[in-house]
Amino acid sequence: MPTKIIAVANQKGGVGKTTTTVNLAAALAEEGHSILVIDLDPQANASSALGFEGIEEGGLYRGLIGEIPMKDLITSTRLAHLALIPADLELAGAEIDIARHDQHLIQLKIMLEEVKESGRFSYIFIDSPPSLGVLMSNALTAADEVLIPIQCEYYALEGLGKLVGVMEQLRKTGINPGLAMTGLLMTMFDMRTNLSSAVMKDVRTHFQEVVFDTVIPRSIRISEAPSFSQTILEYDSKGPGAVAYRALASEFLKRQVAGMAFIGGASSAQVVDTSKSH
Repeated sequence: MPTKIIAVANQKGGVGKTTTTVNLAAALAEEGHSILVIDLDPQANASSALGFEGIEEGGLYRGLIGEIPMKDLITSTRLAHLALIPADLELAGAEIDIARHDQHLIQLKIMLEEVKESGRFSYIFIDSPPSLGVLMSNALTAADEVLIPIQCEYYALEGLGKLVGVMEQLRKTGINPGLAMTGLLMTMFDMRTNLSSAVMKDVRTHFQEVVFDTVIPRSIRISEAPSFSQTILEYDSKGPGAVAYRALASEFLKRQVAGMAFIGGASSAQVVDTSKSH
């Protein structure tokens, strides 16, 4: 199967994008799949979770502006089969610098072509920033699919229509005609509250099979793990958070093998076969 690029995206902050990127990547790597994580968020939380903090230069920014080939920015992590292109301190200024390029919406796609075509990785995960700016647009343009985490809280669906709308626009304009949704992932589920159950029911009613069966629980251990620069699989390997992300990895792979992804929004979402794409 060709390398597939998955953007983990939601313009709403605090929904578990970075947590999902890092832990899903780690769970897939644990199964022997060769994985690359690209930290496209200037906050660099994915980088720090994998042991890289405060990189001043030689990170993703230089690759985005074309000064260093992306393949030269790939660094190994302590986890077998898991590599990283870390964010650096200059990435915060990338929105302005990339906007100066004629091909500013496809800059990341262009710069990643050599890495993708090398076949070195099974999956490339992009941890996207919480906005619909230039960096997020580049992630969506470079991606084959988008995995969207949604927290089990009252405003879960707020702004989701806008993100789906941007994806639809990228398809219709031909910038990224094959872009599809891997699925929606419910995060921060608290079984003790009626609200979490109500939100999950609402999302499943609207999006039906687009929503992953796996649900990520609200967990202090998941929240603690990044402060130790660890994934939840390392920090609490047998805990409910690690169990959930391993289950997500299994479900993710089943969808990939089946070529199962989605286009459209809400109850109108249609299944598309991506098994022969890209």
